Formats: sequence, C-alpha cells, structure tokens
Amino acid sequence: MGKRIESIPQKNVEALQAYPWPGNIRELKNVTERAMIINPGPVLHLDVPIMVHSGAPPPQQENSGTLEDVEKRHIIEALKATEWRVSGKNGAAEILGINPKTLTSRMKRLGIQRNKKNT
Repeated sequence: MGKRIESIPQKNVEALQAYPWPGNIRELKNVTERAMIINPGPVLHLDVPIMVHSGAPPPQQENSGTLEDVEKRHIIEALKATEWRVSGKNGAAEILGINPKTLTSRMKRLGIQRNKKNT
C-alpha cells in the first residue's frame, strides 16, 4: 500500500496469533488492510476481532459431510456465539470475515433460520 510500517505492538501480534481466523486468509487480509488505511503513523495498530465464547467448550466439529454441510455448521456456530447477531461489532459476519449481506444471503441459500434447534 506504499506505507512504511516500522512496528506492530506486541499485544497486537499476540492477538493475531490467538485469534482462530475463521474467515481464513481473507479475514486476515481485511484486518491488515483496514489497519493500514486507518493508522496514519509508522506503528500498525490492528483491530483484531474478538471471538465470543459462551464459556462451554466448543462442540467437536465433524470433518465429514459436504462442503455445504460444513459451511452451514460453521455459520450456525458463529451465529450461536454471537447470540444470532448477524451484523455489527462482534456480529457473526465480522467473526466470519464476510459482509453481513453476504452472510444473510448464504443463510437463506443454506436454509439457516433461528429456531429452538439452532439456539
């Protein structure tokens, strides 16, 4: 981006390493690009998303099923972690690293609706 970055605060580096990056490399890229745009100086302060945990250990993820099944489970888990908040700060879309409208569209395509089974 043509910007000279001389350092990243240690707490930001630790947050980058601790965050599971459910949106994969695209989410990391978006966080980095946003920080580059927002930060005026040579120190890069990153706004690393916060994973919301209910206190209970995460359920064992199944590695079987179609890609659509895995995507559906992943979206539902993000929605549960945010108490079904799709957008906004610490919403499911932010955790997944996608646009809220994209998440809403995928939820519709996958038939994901909040009900007693999913809450």
